Amino acid sequence: QVPLVESGGGLVQPGGSLRLSCVASGSIFNIYTMGWYRQVLGKQRELVASITRTEITEYYVDSVKGRFTISRDNAKNTVYLQMNSLKPEDTAVYHCNLVPYSPTWGQGTQVTVSS
Repeated sequence: QVPLVESGGGLVQPGGSLRLSCVASGSIFNIYTMGWYRQVLGKQRELVASITRTEITEYYVDSVKGRFTISRDNAKNTVYLQMNSLKPEDTAVYHCNLVPYSPTWGQGTQVTVSS
């Protein structure tokens, strides 16, 4: 298990930006592919973006390509999600986790995009 703590969410207007951060406890962070997931109440959680431990390969779901950027700092056990040009449909609780995900989830951080 890798305890995860997400932060950086908030209320933003359409077209705005947010940067999410996720700090993982433990020394094994840098051996895993990490991802950002999001979930809307009543819908299935989806993987939004992921990045391999060496930062060579990134994945983005089609709906966020060109707007979101995932990055990581293995020295700080931290993974980031820069979200630009936010849309109302990006509203969700955002979680970070391993890819494939571990059964232990953090509390997540709420992102609300609304005017």
